[in-house]
Amino acid sequence: MQSSYDIVADEFSAVNDLIAKQLTSDVGLVENISQYLVTGGGKRIRPLITLLAAGALDQANNLKQIQLATAVEFLHTATLLHDDVVDMSTLRRGQPTANANWGNASSVLVGDFVYSKAFQLMVGIGSLQVMQILSDTTTKIAEGEVQQLMAIGDLSLSQDDYFNVIRNKTAQLFEGACQASAVTAGASQSDIDNLGQYGLHLGLAFQLVDDYLDYSGNSADLGKNVGDDLAEGKLTLPLIEALRITASDDSDTSKEQHAILEKAISEKDISQIESVVSITQSSGALEITLTHAREQTELAKAALSSIAPSAYKDELITISDFVISRTV
Repeated sequence: MQSSYDIVADEFSAVNDLIAKQLTSDVGLVENISQYLVTGGGKRIRPLITLLAAGALDQANNLKQIQLATAVEFLHTATLLHDDVVDMSTLRRGQPTANANWGNASSVLVGDFVYSKAFQLMVGIGSLQVMQILSDTTTKIAEGEVQQLMAIGDLSLSQDDYFNVIRNKTAQLFEGACQASAVTAGASQSDIDNLGQYGLHLGLAFQLVDDYLDYSGNSADLGKNVGDDLAEGKLTLPLIEALRITASDDSDTSKEQHAILEKAISEKDISQIESVVSITQSSGALEITLTHAREQTELAKAALSSIAPSAYKDELITISDFVISRTV
């Protein structure tokens, strides 16, 4: 994975510098939270794939691509600030969330500030098509978050419902970043579409693995508390599949497991996390989730087949493999 950063080291450094430069303010509280975000870690996968996509089209070292990658990271950061408030999260990337440190109101308002910075950068790129892609992207992300909120505690949530949510709230930004990078590089419509498909499937795989890890990992792996999804009443694929599998079996054991799952989800009972984890594992729900993640990474790689061979393309493939390697 490190090689993916190395190949765009200068450009990635320029993105980090621009992030630090842009997230400054004369307003003390905005400055404090912004600097906390700048130093808060994270792999910055989205700007990385933006730069690699540009490199695959011979346009990595380009000021507009630096601006785009930074804007993409700002869109992601703003979304996280708002999400943590909605979810009442206290841990992000292994550190206290901004809302845990400064309160919900401050986090929401600084999230708005970061969104504004993203759109300032987009204006600087000077492409109406890029503005269209990323404004559509932010709309879909917001819709995905509302879909997820509406689905809290909904025991009838289907696999299709789940994929609709994660396509909007997570995969859409990966897709939009790759599409916008290709547009900025002056690529053909075919390459724009194919790189967009790469981003879409990579984003789906990324979220599937996150949801897998919530029932198989630990806080160090996740950068958040294990069982947070259960505590929030979110039905991700491991729970959806575990409910389906236990409901389809008439044995007393399955009936008992199904009742445990329903009660834990309905009551958002984190004290039942060990039982819930055990059921998602023994029922095969976790393996089903991982299988879907693997399928999405293969689709991501396949979408790159028409992109000319290059070291940048190789690293886009490496990132697909890295997403799955997080489960090992």
